[in-house]
Order: sequence, then C-alpha cells, then structure tokens
Amino acid sequence: MIYLESFRLASESDEAGYLLSGRTPSNPHPKGHKLDMTCHNVNNPYPFKIFPFKYLERLDFAPITLLYGGNGSGKSTILNIIAQKLKLTRTSPFSRTPFFEEYLEFCRPELYRDQEPPEESCIITSDDVFDYMLNFRTLNEGVDRKREELFDEWYNMRQGSFQIRSLEDLEELQRRRDAWNSTRSDFTARRLPKNLPGQSNGENAYGYFAEKIRGNALYLLDEPENSLSAERQTELARFIEDSARFYGCQFIISTHSPFLLAMRGARIYDLDSVPVETKKWTELSNVRLYHDFFEAHRNEFE
Repeated sequence: MIYLESFRLASESDEAGYLLSGRTPSNPHPKGHKLDMTCHNVNNPYPFKIFPFKYLERLDFAPITLLYGGNGSGKSTILNIIAQKLKLTRTSPFSRTPFFEEYLEFCRPELYRDQEPPEESCIITSDDVFDYMLNFRTLNEGVDRKREELFDEWYNMRQGSFQIRSLEDLEELQRRRDAWNSTRSDFTARRLPKNLPGQSNGENAYGYFAEKIRGNALYLLDEPENSLSAERQTELARFIEDSARFYGCQFIISTHSPFLLAMRGARIYDLDSVPVETKKWTELSNVRLYHDFFEAHRNEFE
C-alpha cells in the first residue's frame, strides 16, 4: 500500500528567494535586511541550504523506500521534514532551528487520493528504541533489588518462633508457613512481577518494532538497525517486507544496513551521490566495502 506517493522539498529558487529576502521567524517583515549567509548559531537556517546542492527537490515513494547516505547526508532530516509536514505521531523530540517551520511552508506532499495517512502512522527514531531499552533496564534493576529483599525475607521468616496475639497476626503466620513450605526460589518467584522480559538489548529493540508496527499505516524509521545484531537485522528486514506485502504498510527508512538495503522491491535513494539518484543496493559504496572486505578474506572461509 502507498499512502505517500511523493514529497516535494523546497526548490533551489524557493530557498534563494527566502534567504535573500531576509525574512526570519523572529523578523517576518524585514526592511532592506538580508539574512547573514554565514548562518551561525541562532541564525543557522537548517534545514535550508542542504538539498539544493544535491539537486534534490522531489522524492517518489514505493511501499518500501530507503534513504542511504553517510553522516550529514540529510537522511534523518528528510524523515523529520516529512513527519512534521504530515503531523505524524512521534515520541522523542528532535533538534531543529526556528527555521524548520518556515521550511515546511515550501514542502508539498502528494498523498494517495488526497487522503491523510492513517492515524497509526508514526516516525520511530533511535532515541525511541534507546528509551524503550532503558525502561526495561530500569525495570529489571528494580526487580533485582526486590529479589534480594525477598531472599532476606524468606531467610528471616524461617528463623525463631512466632506467636499469634491477634487476628492481625494471621497473615504474618501464613507468610511464615509459606516460607517454611517453599524453597527460596519458589517463595521469591510467587512474589515477583510476572512476564518480565529476560531479553538482551537487541531482542528488546526488535520487540519494540514488532510492537509498534501494525497493519495499514505509514512508518518512518530512522536507522532501525542500531542496537540490532546481524541476525536481528535480517529478521527485521523480513518483518518489514511482510508488513508491506501482506499488511498494508508503507515504509520510508534511513539506513546503512546491507541487510535492510537488500530488501526485495525497495526503492533506494543514494543521498551521497550528486545529484541524488536511485540505485541498486549492490551499487552503494557501503555495500561495496563489505563486498571487497569479504572478497579479500575469501580464502579464510574455505
């Protein structure tokens, strides 16, 4: 399914007209003033002055579209621009200048039958996944502390005698009987939270995508391979392929991962090339580096 058919970024003439006008978010009606073209600090006009140098004004999307490029190539910027223009749900904030909203005025999405993307559509960033893993880590650390407290409780309840002096002591007596009739592990297990994930960071990261990505929606993923092993990246690639093919999802993904870049039928934009071009995954420089590395060590695999 395709919800977003294409997206027009600000053209070179749009950017030139805006920057030379001297209009800024804090000074929307300048009088004879031109914007400082060095653009330092608060005057940094990001995301202006990025894509005209790449001759990139329009992106056309497939069910799976991949944005490839090195650091600073604009992959994440494009995702953030699209997400903000379409008002997609996001969890983590992102860095932007006051010029960001000004830039969005020049952007034009082309939606399928002019229909807004489904409500479940969202952007998922590395920060979202990292926060998710931290939450599990914090939870598990709390469980570890509780487990030690229960170990001590089990031991103390098996020491000395206990006499009932009132009805309020009946509950304490039952706990002591439970301690005497249970092993330490059984006593502890019955009092700890159930269904806690005993998983690695990579497993939790993969689980986050499996939980968030549901059918019939547009998903923007920013370098989802972070925190994932090669095995988990291949699983994620299959999950994305199946979600696009069978469950009505559309994906726009920034990535360096050869496992994701090799997804069947994906349209790949190489943001390192000038002008930006669509390419086969085997033509990308990062993939060629992997290829050349393994070719150089071919004999060690035999």
